Amino acid sequence: MKIIEANGARIPAIGLGTYRLEGETCVRLVSEAIGIGYRHIDTARMYGNEAEVGQGVRASGIARDDIFVTTKVWTDDLAPADFARSAEAAVQALDIGTVDLLLIHWPNASIPLGGTIEALNWARDEGLTHHIGVANFPSELLKEASRLTRHPLVCNQVEYHPRLSQEKVRSACERLGMAMIAYSPIGQGKDLLADPVVVDMAERYGRTPAQIVLRWEVEQPHVGAIPRTSNPARLAENLDVFDFELQDEDRQRLHEMSRSRHRLVDPAFAPQWDDR
Repeated sequence: MKIIEANGARIPAIGLGTYRLEGETCVRLVSEAIGIGYRHIDTARMYGNEAEVGQGVRASGIARDDIFVTTKVWTDDLAPADFARSAEAAVQALDIGTVDLLLIHWPNASIPLGGTIEALNWARDEGLTHHIGVANFPSELLKEASRLTRHPLVCNQVEYHPRLSQEKVRSACERLGMAMIAYSPIGQGKDLLADPVVVDMAERYGRTPAQIVLRWEVEQPHVGAIPRTSNPARLAENLDVFDFELQDEDRQRLHEMSRSRHRLVDPAFAPQWDDR
């Protein structure tokens, strides 16, 4: 397993995303994922499943210190007092002690960033989280957040796959010593995995299309991915990407694809995205 070193954090490069996983299915998949080798689990307040994620972590039987758990505070709760309440509620719901990484889930232009960043730092000061970071921050806003913080930001979690370039964000993360963690890394399992370019590579390497895409991501410096699946059979497949390498020309073909700027997640409250 590749480990991303980011401003003091050690983040496993492949994690399990848990968006839309609920109830016993969520508990079982988290526990099974850890059982087959996952050491990075991602959740959020908005997902409504932190209690189940925590239960799955406890049920796995793996030492808590060996598992990197991320959660996120929703965009409506970024005023300092609201953020503090939400962060405390997240840790209480997970019930696994201090979380490894706490993120601002989305920026909110109507709430001053300085207050939110100070609240994020407060959460670390209070022992709610070992590390702090952000999600869905374009490059200039990421630089501003980095300027405002007292503790280093270790991660920017963004949508990233071979149909969406994040060149500016990735470059900013590298300059700031941060990881860039890709959500929807395989295009939410939609037409990206049926693209002839990806299918051709999968056939040549004897791999699945999802493995080709995930391998392309984790080969990049400071880049990780948190694919989500509700299919237990996919868990091992998504993790099994560390024993082969893409050829340079195939890496380049996938980079060229990403210039299409096909964004899957673009809510009305999203910030102004980078142009590349």
